[in-house]
This record gives sequence, structure tokens and C-alpha cells, in this order.
Amino acid sequence: MIRALLFCFLWVASTLAGGADLLRPEEAFKASAHALDGQTIEVRFEIAEGYYLYRDKFRFSVEADAPNDVRLGQGIFPKGETIADETFGDVEVYYREVSIRLPVERNSSGVLPLILQLTSQGCAAELGVCYPPHRQTVNLDLPDLSEMSVAPAAVAESDESGRIASLLKEATFGWALISFFGFGLLLSLTPCTLPMLPILSGIIVGAGRNGQSVSRRRAFALALAYVLGMAVVYAVAGVAAGLSGKLISGALQNVWVLGGFALLFVVLALSMFGLFDLELPSCLRNRVSEGTARLQGGSLPGVAFMGGLSALIVGPCVAAPLAGALLYIGRTGDALLGGTALFCLALGMGVPLLLVGLSAGALLPRAGPWMVVVNKAFGVILLACALWIVSPFIPVSAQMLAWALLLIIPAIFLRAIDPLPPSAKGWQRFAKAIGVVMLLLGIAMLAGALSGARDPLQPLAAFGQQQLGTAADAAPRALPFERVRSMDELDQRLAGAGRPILLDFYADWCVSCKEMERYTFVDPRVREKLSGWLLLQADVTANTADDHALLARFSLFGPPGIIFFDPSGKELTGVRVVGYQPADKFLKSLAATGM
Repeated sequence: MIRALLFCFLWVASTLAGGADLLRPEEAFKASAHALDGQTIEVRFEIAEGYYLYRDKFRFSVEADAPNDVRLGQGIFPKGETIADETFGDVEVYYREVSIRLPVERNSSGVLPLILQLTSQGCAAELGVCYPPHRQTVNLDLPDLSEMSVAPAAVAESDESGRIASLLKEATFGWALISFFGFGLLLSLTPCTLPMLPILSGIIVGAGRNGQSVSRRRAFALALAYVLGMAVVYAVAGVAAGLSGKLISGALQNVWVLGGFALLFVVLALSMFGLFDLELPSCLRNRVSEGTARLQGGSLPGVAFMGGLSALIVGPCVAAPLAGALLYIGRTGDALLGGTALFCLALGMGVPLLLVGLSAGALLPRAGPWMVVVNKAFGVILLACALWIVSPFIPVSAQMLAWALLLIIPAIFLRAIDPLPPSAKGWQRFAKAIGVVMLLLGIAMLAGALSGARDPLQPLAAFGQQQLGTAADAAPRALPFERVRSMDELDQRLAGAGRPILLDFYADWCVSCKEMERYTFVDPRVREKLSGWLLLQADVTANTADDHALLARFSLFGPPGIIFFDPSGKELTGVRVVGYQPADKFLKSLAATGM
């Protein structure tokens, strides 16, 4: 009582002293609430600049005349900021805004009207004045229990992508751009962006003419054009995805688009083998300068176009920073900050590519027969990129046969089976050693394909299974996922599960999804932890309307994404996984579910 009277005295005194400088509590802390589904309410406070709310002072209840079968569960709070408060010591507070989820326990179905009472307490930090506890009421309707859909804005701020989305809203403009540039640097080390290295390297090598290597200045200009083209497309496509809720690159993951892109790589590779030169028609070639006459000669607009196309086709996987930026754009409609952040993200991803261009003058030989060898080597690399791009659409046996040919044929040209003269130089012996290794790998791949193996990374697994017998049976297998193809199927599985549920979003063209399968889901600790779970998988490879609906339901823009549910079928907020996680990190995510 004494503390409450003290608060009231301070509030009245500060109002008399400061007049219009101090906002009324309902103006300083604007409250709203809406139902996310039949059993979840989201309460949101908009906090004025220079004010904050205490985390531990929130209280929520329903009016006394509410139905007896309605009870509010423990609120789910995002992480706040710790400050040294003059009244309460070290406390956790919220600035600018906070969204809190309230679980609702109810027995009746149908639409249920509620009057929600919200109690909060905060301070005006700049004026050094604290308010007494303030109560507000909000009217809302809980939808029928069968309505399980979650609004796009309902993604919890406490998961990784949600925290990154809040970073854009809370950080200064410059700090947000620096952060996303750093995110891009980290993403540049992931397999989703690695295929861009041989693509750019092939372009730089192909820019040399008549056996001459490209200068360091020209190589860096080509790399910069490639990265800028990639960054512009990332920004534009990201803004479009954030506003529309659909990832544009997902629509391009079909056999016709990827087949055409792979065919372009094949044509470039054949030109590097010296079979022909790529030239524009003579009617156009006479109108442009020598610097843009040849695609092989390094046209900067052409290279920028290749960079943009590579960004859409080669790297469509969704990572947490990308998902966070898309969530921010979708929630706020702030295309300027969101698009600029994505531009910086792509620039960070392009740093290794710029290093490739900057070092080309030092790493590649200047002239002579070496350049012929380098051109052919990168021709083989571009053929490998073409095969990798179309691999989701061809049988594994055909993939293995193609990889076998791509290893064996260059190995023959490296004189893997021809004797070297006694006077052979060191580099000739090194090339022969590389050829021998490629020949052995190619033979293993060919033998595996003919024996029925279906894993290019383990082509001789079939022979091991025959010899090891039961030992092979004990090897880790894929998790027993059950496929769901629509929201109706998902709702049926969630309703009757009776145990914790994991929903995995997967696509054949998603590199990070396959990383999860190969390195995370086969880990014995992960398999043991998930042994009592119902494992569901939504395969969005085909990019159908049902696939879009499933992704939109959980505010996902593409795979990989993993959603967790409790035994009653309710999503566990704040613990979803977006992007690849190694086994150790994924185990921490599982532990955070409390299941």
C-alpha cells in the first residue's frame, strides 16, 4: 500500500511539474490484443519513445462474467533488456514494443467473446518518473477451436528469425546494415553459396583471350559486377517475397528453368574446350564495343545478369537472416530498410567472390599453354555445376553415371593410364596423380551405379551391405517421416497425435534440407531424442498452391524450416528452426521445447 501511494504521489507531482511533457499511461503504453487461433491470444503494447515497461509487472485476466471453462495460461514473453532501475534494482524491461502470447484453456467450441484485462507498469526513463500499475481492457473474440491457422504476424520474436526481424525494427539504420553484412559473411561459408565460386571463376578464366589470362583489375571488375547483380536481385526479389509472402526463387526451381541454366553452363564449358567462340550476331557485334562483343570476353552487364540469375537459381535455401528480413518486410511493409538489408546481406555473401576476382591476377598464369589447361579445367567444373543443378530432376543412377563420366574422361586426358617419360617435370607428375585419383573415384562411382547404389557420396555402399550383413542394417537410416500434402492432412495429424510433433519443410532443390538429412537427422543422439515424436514432413518441391498455403500458415518463405508442436497439436512458440543446424545446435533446439 505504501509503495502504491508513493507511486501515485510521484506521478501526480511529476504531472504538475512537467505538464504536457509526461504522457498519460494509455498514450505511453498503447495496448491491443487479438486471437491467433482458438487457443492463443497475442497481446501487444506499443511503447512511446523514452518509456519502458517492466516484464515482471504484467498481469492478465478475463472478466468475472466470462465462461467458467476459460482460463489463461502462463504468458510467453520475448527477451527484454536488463537495466539498473532506481526503484527495483536490476530488472528486465521492454522498449518500443512487446508482443506476448497467452495460451487459453477452454472446453467449449464455437466463437467465444472475451473481455481481457491487461495490467502493466512502466516508467518515463528520460523524466525519471514511474507510473503506478495501469489497467486496460480489450474486447476480442476467440475463434472456433477448429480454426488453427496462425496469422503471419504471429511468429514469435524469441525464435532466431523473429529476433533478426526485430533487429531491423529496433536497431539504427547503420547498425542494421552492418549486422546484415556480417550475416552475409557467415552465409558465404554455407553450401548454398559455394556453387557460385566455380561459376565466377569460370567467367573470369573465360574472359581471357587467345591464351592470355585476365588482368587482376579486369578480374575484380567482373567479380564486382557479378556480386552487384546478385545483390540487386536479392534485394528486389526479397522485397517482393516479403510483401507477397512467396519466395520467387522457389517458383524457378523447375526442370525447364534449371535445365536451361544448366544448358548455358554446358555451352560455356564447350567454348572453354575450344570447340567454338560465343559471339553476338554480326548485326549487333558491329554496333557495340570490343569490350562487350563476346560473352566469353567478359561483358560486365552479362556478368551482372549471370550473378542475378545465380542468386535466384543456385542459392534458393532460406536461412535465418534472410527469413528475418522477409518477416520484417511482411510485417511492416518497410521495403526500403528491408531491401537495403538484403542488399548488404548479398554483399557479405559476395566477399569470397570478390576475393576470387582480386586474386585472379596472382593465382592464374599469365600466358602460354597453362591457360589452355586452366580453361579446360574450368570447363569441367562448369559441367559439374550443370550436373549439380539438374540433379534433383534426374534419377540417382543417372547422376552417378554422369559423375563417373565427368571423372573418368578428364582423368584420361591427365594421362592417368599413360606412362610418363623419365624426364617428366614435377607439375606433370602432380597432374597425373590428380588424374589417377579422379579415375579411381570415377570407377567407384560407375561400379556403384551398376551395382544398385543410390548415394553418390557412398557409391560402394552396396558392396559393404553384402559383406557386413546385419552390421549394415544397424547403420543410421533416414528418419521415418510421414508426408503431409495439405493443411487438412496436417490438421488431422495434429488433432490425433497424442505426442510431441515435429513438422519438417523440405524440397529436393534445397541444399540445407539435404544437409539436415545427411548430417543432423542421422546423428544417434538426435534419433534417440526424437524416438517418441510424431515426425511429419511437408515436401514443397513442386511449389503447388497447397505448398504455398502450408508455408504461409507458419510465416515461412521456403525450406528448410522445422516447427514443433506439443501433444495437443499446438505450436511451441519461440523454438522453430529456420535454416541448417548441425546436430549439437539442433539438440539444443529440441531441449528448448521441453518435450
